[in-house]
Amino acid sequence: MARKTHFVGFAAIAATVSITFASTAISGANAQQGVEDEIQEISQPVTNETVPLFVSEEVVQPLPPVTTPENSAEAATAVSVPAASNLRELVRNTDAGYELSREMECLAGTVYFEARGEPLSGQLAVAQVVINRAESDVFPSSYCSVVHQRSQFSFIKNGRMPRISRSSAAWKKAKAIARIAHEGHWESEVRDALYFHAKYVSPKWRHRKTARATINTHIFYR
Repeated sequence: MARKTHFVGFAAIAATVSITFASTAISGANAQQGVEDEIQEISQPVTNETVPLFVSEEVVQPLPPVTTPENSAEAATAVSVPAASNLRELVRNTDAGYELSREMECLAGTVYFEARGEPLSGQLAVAQVVINRAESDVFPSSYCSVVHQRSQFSFIKNGRMPRISRSSAAWKKAKAIARIAHEGHWESEVRDALYFHAKYVSPKWRHRKTARATINTHIFYR
């Protein structure tokens, strides 16, 4: 886990008399005042000629907001937080029909392959670990680079993610969980965890980490 405005000014002056300037150098504000005085003189009712008026105010045309990485892609799909009293209700109320960017595909794919059999809190926890890693200084800085980092996630085979059953309810939930985690709509109990493993394995590194939470079959660490 910038704006510019253009100004356009124009003026048209028609006169049939010769004008002699008293000085050879006139600066911005003074020059405008002199022109307005001249217009007043030639607009006296001594002739039926129509004299065009000087437009002294700027014509401002607001430009549309500039698209930046922060407000494009996933941010462009962001909506207000759906009303929900629990995570299950929030998942149900979250639109999972959005088109995935590559980064969100990596995040949702990790939830799908690592935790689709886990409770929703466990799925959210896995997504939070990926996000925490991307935001830390010791792991790669994007979801995809975190997920595809060598020897980190066992479901990655030969540097690729397996095929996803995109019509399944599990994938729809994974997309909703990924969006909730990415947009910060629900706080995970694993907080700042950067590691996790299944209960049935005992990696040596676990003794050097601080346990944050145990959710069903996964233990999460900082």
